[in-house]
Amino acid sequence: MPRSTPAALAPITPKAVALPAPTAPVPATPSSSLWHLGIEAQELTSRIARLADQLEADEPEQQQAAIKALEDALLVEEGNREALARKADATCWVIDHLRAQGSYRQQQAKRLVELAKCDQRRADALENTLVFVLTRLQPSATRFSFPHHELTSRRSEAVEISAEEELAPEWLRITTATTPDKGAIKAALKAGQQIPGAQLVSRRSWSIH
Repeated sequence: MPRSTPAALAPITPKAVALPAPTAPVPATPSSSLWHLGIEAQELTSRIARLADQLEADEPEQQQAAIKALEDALLVEEGNREALARKADATCWVIDHLRAQGSYRQQQAKRLVELAKCDQRRADALENTLVFVLTRLQPSATRFSFPHHELTSRRSEAVEISAEEELAPEWLRITTATTPDKGAIKAALKAGQQIPGAQLVSRRSWSIH
């Protein structure tokens, strides 16, 4: 089931949470009010989001200060599991938001790249057509001047290979590349073999659901 997101982040997706206003007077203990807890969660996420913004600061000192501030905010709740859970949950909201935003921007970037390629193809086609017509009308011309533009040319030379398989070996350049065979190395290390320059490292990966 998709999760809702606190309205403070105003993410792209999913839709922001709209918590209902209390219909009865707020009790004497605000912590028992869902309305109060919703506002508190929004405030927490906003503070953590501001710290996250500082992680991309130009000065490394600012980045380290933001990391330390977040660590301190979590560590201070070491003896309060409920408060720690709320802060951890708020941090997860910010992580979810940033990843969703990053994914959206990647999609937009791909779309813009395709649009840019399309623009370039159309511009090239127009230019080729214009040059074809102009040089057909004036075959010896190397420059064309217009009221607001000028079309110039320069001569260059390049080798075009039409059939590489027909070239003699003397005209071929051999290149080699080597990369570690990690599959074979892993199998050997797990079997107990010592391989200088390589070691088997165990890592634990985490994911937010």
